[in-house]
Amino acid sequence: MADEILTAVADGIATVTLNRPEKRNAMSVALLRGLSASFDELDTRTDVRVIVVRGAGPAFCSGMDLREMAQRRESPDPEGGVTAILQRVERSRHPTIAMIHGDAIAGGCELALHCDLRIAAEPARLGMPLARIGLLVPFPLLQKLVEILGPAHTRMLLFTGQPVGARRALEIGMVHQVTSAAEIESTTYALARSIALNAPLSLSGIKAGLLRAVSPRAQVPHADLDELAARAHRSKDAAEGRLAMLEKRPPVFRGE
Repeated sequence: MADEILTAVADGIATVTLNRPEKRNAMSVALLRGLSASFDELDTRTDVRVIVVRGAGPAFCSGMDLREMAQRRESPDPEGGVTAILQRVERSRHPTIAMIHGDAIAGGCELALHCDLRIAAEPARLGMPLARIGLLVPFPLLQKLVEILGPAHTRMLLFTGQPVGARRALEIGMVHQVTSAAEIESTTYALARSIALNAPLSLSGIKAGLLRAVSPRAQVPHADLDELAARAHRSKDAAEGRLAMLEKRPPVFRGE
């Protein structure tokens, strides 16, 4: 099996590539663990100034691996620790850029939002379709949505479950820049190079300050909301939603 995360460093720019193109870079447990390990290693390197996160193949990331999630349904953590690992990405001491050349859905959307900067290609879509498969957004990830989009756009995104195109994502603050598919790589790495030219102590200090500024959100109690999310994961509706998504048909929800 090929490595599910590829890491390369050149000229102060690290590139972390999600490498499951045949699965649209769906987040398996192995991929998530590889992502965390990659960021742990990059944080120790003095030759890194900025990190670009990207996906192999046509998609940035399609979210959690639904087949694997179904197999882990009775696990205490059927999502394989995705919340903690996305928070690990956010805590990187280096600035991070998500290169969204293709769709970023559910956990893939959250991965992009947990990067500091986001550049999207015009064909890309970003979405959080969890209500369409009977699931809830974990509360810390909901906080990230509200932090970036504000309550109004977060409501629209979550209640409808419909993805938004790159241009609309730019309008509502999900991404910082939109470019053509042909120029997404050159535009992203031009931005990375402009960051890599800056003073390392300034970059790491700015990053630490930004993380401190949003740190109070971790103090909000959410055990009751975690239980609601866990109940949703165990529900018949969630099993039906995952199956319907895999079978490419409308789900039949019964509220149980």
